[in-house]
Amino acid sequence: MNPQELKQVLSSGLLSFPITDFDAEGNFRPGTYAERLEWLAPYGATALFAAGGTGEFFSLTHEEYSSVIKTAVDTCAGKVPILAGAGGPTRAAIKFAQEAERLGAKGILLLPHYLTEASQDGLVAHVEAVCNATSIGVVVYNRAQCRLTPQSLEKLADRCPNLIGFKDGLGDIELMMQIWRRMGDRFSYLGGLPTAEVYAAAYKALGVPVYSSAVFNFMPKLAMDFYHAIASDDHAAQNRMLDEFFLPYLEIRNRKPGYAVSIVKAGARLAGHDGGPVRAPLTDLTPEECDMLHKLMVAQGAQ
Repeated sequence: MNPQELKQVLSSGLLSFPITDFDAEGNFRPGTYAERLEWLAPYGATALFAAGGTGEFFSLTHEEYSSVIKTAVDTCAGKVPILAGAGGPTRAAIKFAQEAERLGAKGILLLPHYLTEASQDGLVAHVEAVCNATSIGVVVYNRAQCRLTPQSLEKLADRCPNLIGFKDGLGDIELMMQIWRRMGDRFSYLGGLPTAEVYAAAYKALGVPVYSSAVFNFMPKLAMDFYHAIASDDHAAQNRMLDEFFLPYLEIRNRKPGYAVSIVKAGARLAGHDGGPVRAPLTDLTPEECDMLHKLMVAQGAQ
């Protein structure tokens, strides 16, 4: 799949980020991870992102990363394309991206470089270096310390033919509109805020109809139903699902920093597809919070 073909794949449909399975000691568990992907693949996601933010990329060693990506690519071959997370400092991000390409990933989600602040020139150099190090398509994630301007993205678009996607995790509507109006159809645009369903209608109105769903990890039918309601402008269905599930879900998720990942792992366990605990520095939901989540899930019916 060349970068332009990947761009077309990412221009419609629902995307998702599988959690990464760990055992009780926190070691990667490839067997149940493969079973998870086999369970999720038939529900209709357009693409899956292995070792993304919800997949705890930030806690994986290089060796574990290779195992996660290989398991995902091998399991989903011929079913759904796999994009791989890559991030950290420039040389580390390059190594992750090259390893993902070697293992057969169809694209890269370039995650933020984390701690250090950087100028726009520095961010452009970072993204350009990663794009130049691989031949597969790259989607850049605007979030945290990576806050690219429309002018920087225009430079990158000129220099990097394989930079085919832009994912927004900032929620800055003014900036998103400036980027979309300046860059037009040069990129595939993805909504990437945590619990993206809450923002999906607003982003569609901006010209960004595609988003990634973490809830797909444990409520795949609900996630697809909500996506179809967004795609068909069924506001009654959207509002019902927001009121009955997504807004109460946010109340649990917002109790502690890092729960955007922890609540997804808790949901997977409650759905009968246990992915094990989160790794430090994240913390798992309390039993009380798990009970609250379970009630929300049960009310939505079988998945």
